[in-house]
Amino acid sequence: MLDVASPLRPAHVPDTSIVEGPRVLRRLPDGVESRPYDLFGLRPLGRVIGAEIEGVDLGRPLTGPLRAELDRALLEWKVLFFRDQDITSEQQRAFARNWGELETNPLLPQGDSDEVTRFARTESMPAFENVWHTDVTFRPSPALGSVLRLVRVPPFGGDTMWADMAAAYDNLPADVRERITGLRAVHDFVPGFARFAKAGFLAARQDEFPPVEHPVVRTHPVTGRRTLFVNPSFTTHIVGLERDESDELLRLLFAQAHVPEFQVRFRWTENAVAFWDNRATQHYAVNDYAPHVRIAERVAIAGDRPY
Repeated sequence: MLDVASPLRPAHVPDTSIVEGPRVLRRLPDGVESRPYDLFGLRPLGRVIGAEIEGVDLGRPLTGPLRAELDRALLEWKVLFFRDQDITSEQQRAFARNWGELETNPLLPQGDSDEVTRFARTESMPAFENVWHTDVTFRPSPALGSVLRLVRVPPFGGDTMWADMAAAYDNLPADVRERITGLRAVHDFVPGFARFAKAGFLAARQDEFPPVEHPVVRTHPVTGRRTLFVNPSFTTHIVGLERDESDELLRLLFAQAHVPEFQVRFRWTENAVAFWDNRATQHYAVNDYAPHVRIAERVAIAGDRPY
């Protein structure tokens, strides 16, 4: 048996690894039971997160009952996938507007509208999304969700992964959950964009996007689930902690998205669409398809202030 004080893990070095052993894989909030869907087929892709929706044409306006069932599916599965959706950019935006006003992001390249972000990746223009993150947490009110459409799919690779951050919170050790209750963290766009944006571009935007504070643990405004709400792209430090203590705690919290049991991985096909709850998830775009081209367009739905 390994001595926990052995040189492999010195006693004076905090263990910030992922906890081993059985996991609590709770897909629904306490007291909520799974119910069938009447207006479409649903095929789960994971235990707690990710489902393919069958029998819905995103190019057609949603009826009230269909929108309600899709919303329930989104809250239950956190990310929904739709294949074989030959839709236009405007139809993509019209679908997303069923959940609210669309936001713009002047920090990223735009498509045919300022509400559309276009990601065109080649070997000469590599991807920078291959880090676990939640979109635009550097804003006072981060996005509610996003709808991503693959315009061009590489012959291999280019998958996207999502992690259920409610499951991540549930599986933290009890002492860590107690420790982070009530803590707040600072989120800043600069660290996430400094990897590929020029210093002048960053400096010009800092007045428009100043750092903001959010709770380390967010309560989902609809389901009531507690979700871990820090990410390595934008979270810089925890308020009130010394830098070393903050860095150590954030490393532990960031690592939770890496647990496979909390994840779903989606292999894109032509005309596939993903719709995810940005309040409950993190995602990671796998950058393994060079020198091939991958083109995606995303629209984001304006959200509310985390609490």
